[in-house]
Amino acid sequence: MVSVSSGPELLVRNVRPLGGDPVDVLVREGRIAAVGANLGASPSARVEEGDGALLLPGLVEGHTHLDKTMWGLDWYRNDVGPQLIDKIDNERAFREASGHDAGAQSLALARAFLANGTTRLRTHVDVDTQAGLRHLEGVLRTRSALQDVQQIQVVAFPQSGLLGRPGTAELLDRSMAAGADVLGGLDPCAIDGDPVRSLDVLFGIAERHASPIDIHLHEPGAMGAFSLGLILDRAEAHGLQGRVAISHGFCLGEVTQPERDALLARMARLGVVLITSAPASRPVPPLMACRDAGVVVVGGNDGIRDTWTPYGVPDMLERAMLIGLRYNLRRDDELAVALDCVTESGARGCGFADYGLQPGCRADLVLVDAHGVAEAVVARPVRRLVVAGGQVVARDGLMRHQ
Repeated sequence: MVSVSSGPELLVRNVRPLGGDPVDVLVREGRIAAVGANLGASPSARVEEGDGALLLPGLVEGHTHLDKTMWGLDWYRNDVGPQLIDKIDNERAFREASGHDAGAQSLALARAFLANGTTRLRTHVDVDTQAGLRHLEGVLRTRSALQDVQQIQVVAFPQSGLLGRPGTAELLDRSMAAGADVLGGLDPCAIDGDPVRSLDVLFGIAERHASPIDIHLHEPGAMGAFSLGLILDRAEAHGLQGRVAISHGFCLGEVTQPERDALLARMARLGVVLITSAPASRPVPPLMACRDAGVVVVGGNDGIRDTWTPYGVPDMLERAMLIGLRYNLRRDDELAVALDCVTESGARGCGFADYGLQPGCRADLVLVDAHGVAEAVVARPVRRLVVAGGQVVARDGLMRHQ
């Protein structure tokens, strides 16, 4: 469990919300009770001096894999083949042979995220016929351990595909019954080879559990656009408007502009969210065109220090910076868009409620020493204070302990 410090009230003095004028923030019973100048508080209130620091809402991680990480463990030597299936098979074999503990590792990475101000996150968790629900059960323990201070959405994810390993659909069904929040999917053409059947099975499970869906779509160009069209057809037919997310969506960065714009218009109409890590190594969906079309764009790290990749740190300000670099965002107002992907749009796209810096919102507050939002994204200052659910959980980048 995370050890936290709290009291009947918390008063955070002299902070600048998103770079605005200095205010005080009064927190009561885990929520923001008031925002304004020279606020009063009860005699028993705990007082934190902000000293004019920049105030951000809790950061949001929209796509990670807590169960896979080797954060804090010895270096993993990566000599995996170049194909997607190489990485899938290698990871499954390594985790089985090593006894990789998804519970312990997910807790370590989730705490590191929290120390850097990430108070809400969505994690995909591998479910397959070799591991069964073992990884899921470990991450559900982490979700329970951190529930007072970090909201974790768990996606039951068929990393090895849905159709190729008989029994996977039944495991996904059991995962949703066991407490997963979101149903995951993967490349219905490239991995499953039968996109119609793959998506019919997936959407059927979602319908039984009234579950939202988040589909990894790595497929390139015309193949990916075809799969995306099928997904949009089913989102509409099943009445899942506002309940479907596309992770990666590389095809949107490769098809012709008219085809892309038609897909984006459909996504916007159906409330289908796009979640991106803005990788340097792949074509990426055009951020501004997506937003202009009305598609909510969410930022995420994808994997962090696992058998797939040696890269990544659990810091959403760094991910915002990488989004800025990938999309050549230079002006201060453009860098505010990068931050939005891991704050307001991140929360809205994942469906996290009561988010923000207004009275009534859950009190998730992050203080950094920066002139404004653009400097915070570029410089990624140490988080001088993190408040999660009204409780002080980290100071100067370190988790608090008893």
